[in-house]
This record gives sequence, structure tokens and C-alpha cells, in this order.
Amino acid sequence: MQNRQILSRGDNVKNSIGREIPQYIENYGTPKLYDGPFGNIAEATRRQPVFTCVKPGENKVVESLRDAIVKCGLKDGMTVSFHHHLRNGDKVLNLVMEEIANHGIKNLRVAASSIFPVHSPLVKLIEDGIVSGICANYMSGPVADAVSEGKLKYPAIMHTHGGRARAIESGDLHIDVAFIASPAADCYGNINGVEGPSACGTLGYAVPDAMYADKTVAITDNMVEYPACPIDISQEYVDYIVKVDSIGDPKGIVSGTTQVTKNPIDLKIAKMTAEIIENSGLLKDGFSFQTGAGGTSLAVAAFVKEKMKNQNIKGSFAAGGITRFLVEMLEEGLFKSLFDVQCFDMYSIESYGRNMKHQAMSASMYGNPHNKGAVVNNLDVMILGATEVDTDFNVNVTTSSNGNIMGGSGGHSDTAAGSKLAIVVTKLIKGRLPIIVDSVTTVTTPGETVDIIVTERGVAVNPRRADLLEKLSDTKLPIYTIGELKEMAENISGVPDRLEFEDEIVGVVEYRDGTVIDVIRKVID
Repeated sequence: MQNRQILSRGDNVKNSIGREIPQYIENYGTPKLYDGPFGNIAEATRRQPVFTCVKPGENKVVESLRDAIVKCGLKDGMTVSFHHHLRNGDKVLNLVMEEIANHGIKNLRVAASSIFPVHSPLVKLIEDGIVSGICANYMSGPVADAVSEGKLKYPAIMHTHGGRARAIESGDLHIDVAFIASPAADCYGNINGVEGPSACGTLGYAVPDAMYADKTVAITDNMVEYPACPIDISQEYVDYIVKVDSIGDPKGIVSGTTQVTKNPIDLKIAKMTAEIIENSGLLKDGFSFQTGAGGTSLAVAAFVKEKMKNQNIKGSFAAGGITRFLVEMLEEGLFKSLFDVQCFDMYSIESYGRNMKHQAMSASMYGNPHNKGAVVNNLDVMILGATEVDTDFNVNVTTSSNGNIMGGSGGHSDTAAGSKLAIVVTKLIKGRLPIIVDSVTTVTTPGETVDIIVTERGVAVNPRRADLLEKLSDTKLPIYTIGELKEMAENISGVPDRLEFEDEIVGVVEYRDGTVIDVIRKVID
């Protein structure tokens, strides 16, 4: 069986959570070491965006992607960016990168907010040297496999949602050309995500790209009369507009379950989690909440919804990626508003288009730790998932049990740091492997920002949260130490063997503040 422990190396330095980081990472530079969730919170500066003036009568609409690439002056070694609101239905990244390859440009860095299996054509471009670097908040599928195998020339940089926005705004991630998948666009570059055959809802992840890239290209399959209405990204940030046949398939937005689970084990976890929230003292008028789109997380929301109704509690807001379930809670008056950075289903897309209380937020407003206040800072409760958790409460959602990349932080680290109560819900064993281990393969979210772990066998409270442990001590919840939960898991599944890693670093995991919390090494076959 396999393990999730990184072997020690002598020439590394340790960050504040004990992860061994090379003093210098080839093709990355000298890393700034993670030093606590708020160790790098100081006065920040924003990069001054580059603007090209447009005179009256000038036409922003160009005939083809090739024309846009030429007009933007794209050259070898530059950085191009994309957003992922169409998720596994996105066509824009592949369309643009194919045209770039045909144009003979090489050695590009692709800064995509997330990469999905649909983006598998990137693998060939990596192998051909057209793509040499990748920055992403999440990766899954063939591209993630290729990066894990060391095919990418430079280490991939894994951001958080808020961390990517911070990097773009500060200039740490300089974008030469941003390509914005635009469900509706007018002839001057006003964009929204609620109209047309490829409607995807909010465009929160694309906002920093459009604002700070040297050049911004709107790619649309739905040209509308000027002015577009509503406007999510305005004409003042867009240089060119290209009309194509299709920017994507909205059916690909729904990846995985967005339905409340019916699995008895998952429901048990969800019920216990709702009881924890109730006993935490946070479930009261003004309550704010975020949960993922998975079945267990939505089951937590269902139990919380029932408690809010029974106790006549009116919440302040729900946030994050928005699902039909949260929209229905808004419509039933359980929350005053939604903050939405991306829509996870068609019902949410329609809600965003018709309900003023369903508000968009940019990735920066959502989770950037270096702005004047992110929405995550006002969250009461966040429900998180986990691939594995260690006895220091560190959480991995970046690499799988075989050591390969299969995900990434997204908003995981941002919300854990900002919320008053960060709860990880997970089965104790998945795929015959224990979820709780001595040391996770890759630290995505530091344990000092995680408050409680809920499994079907029991609950572990972070020792840092003595106040929470006291509040839960009078309940009937099965409370154990994290070590006791680990022992339970190992008694069932056994102790996994250790993975062995090469020296080659295939990925650098940046915390939301730009410090390096971990590195991803190539697994020895």
C-alpha cells in the first residue's frame, strides 16, 4: 500500500509547519517560506495596469483569433491567461492555444484559473515546447498527469483563488494577454455571463485578468447590441473582441454531484456537522455560510436549513461557488444575499441573471488576503473536503494517494483562513486507505486554520480551539483526538507504505499570501 509522506532531504529549509522546501527552486527562484496564515500580511501594492487608448470610431472587433494574437503582439516566453467558469465544458483555452501553436509561438506560460480533463490538448503542446509553464488553482485529468510525470519544463505553480488574484494585482503573476470566454459581448467589449447559448453566470475569476493584463481579448459566440446589459466586465478593460462558433458547453459546468447525498454514512457525517454548527454558537441571526457542491457538503446545508427554519434564523449571506440548493435558501428568505464567484448549475446561472440579491464577486473580493477586506473574512462557517488530513490538522486536496496532482486549493485555504469555524468533512477511509495520516503528501491548507474534522466514526477538535471543545463537551457527539481517529483508521485499513520521490520538483504550492507552503516532487516509479 502507498503512503503520503515526503522523504527528508538535507539541503532544504523548513517553513513554519515543518515542510522541507529547497533554498532555491530551479525555474522558480528563491522561495519565500510560509510563516503562518497571517505571517505575510503587510501593506501591499498593486501593479499599475497598462492601457491602450481607443479613439472614437476605432473598431475593437477583429476577424479571427489569429488577428487578435497578432494585434496583441504575443511572442515567445509570454504569459497567457484563461478563466474556468465553463469548467469541463470550456472550449476557449483549446481554441486559443491551437491558434497560438499554428502561429509558431513557443515557451509560453498558461495562467489558467483551473484546468480540467477537457483541456487535454495542452499535453501535446507541453511535449512540443509550446507550453513550458502553468499556473493554476486546480488541475485534474491528463494535464495534471503530465505535470506530475515531469513533462512540463518549469514547475507548475499552484495558487489559491484569492492567491491568484493577489498575484495578478501585485504583479507577481504578470499576464501579457488575457483571453476571456464571454457568453455575451458587444462591439466595444462589455461582457456578461448570463446571456447566450454558453451562459455560465458570474465571471468572478476573470475580473483580475481583464483588469491587469497588458492586453485583454473577449472571445464570444454571442455578439449583442451595444450596450450589453448587464455588464460584468466593462469595455474599459477590453482591447479586442473575437466572434467564434462556440466558447463552450454549459453542460460541462456540472462536474460531479450537485445533489444532496443519500448515502447513510455521508448523511451521518452531515448530521453531526450540523449539530456542531448549532452548538458552536454561530447559528443565529446574521449567520454566514459557505459549502462546496459535493453531496456531503450539500447534506450539511440541508440539515442547517432545517435548523434555521425551526429556529426562525435569518442568515446574512452564503458565498462561494453557488448551487441550486443555496439559491433556494436565498429564495426562501433564509439568507439576505448570495456572494457568487462562480455558478455550479443552470438554476444558479438563471438566478444570478434575475435576482438582485444574488450578487457577483471577483476572485479578489472573495479571497485576496492583501486587499482591503475579502468576503471570506466575514464567513462564520465553512465546510471543506479532504483527500487526506494529518495529525497536525494539515489538509491535502492537491495530490492523490499515488502522489500525482489531482486537484488544488481553489478557495480551500482562503476560506479556512477567513472563517470563524472551518470544518473538514470526510469518511475515515477512502479507497481502502486511511484519510488521517502522520503527514500528508502535500499541504494545501495549514492545520492552524482548520478547526474540526468530522468523520463517520467520530470528531476531532483542533487543540487550538479549546473554546470549541468546551462547547461540544456537553453534547453526545463522539469526540476523539486526531491521533485516536488515525489509530481507528489504521486498525481497519492497515498502515500504508511510504511513497518515494525523486529530487525533481514538478509543482510549487503557494499559500494565498505568495509564500511557499509545500512543493510537489515527481514520484519514483
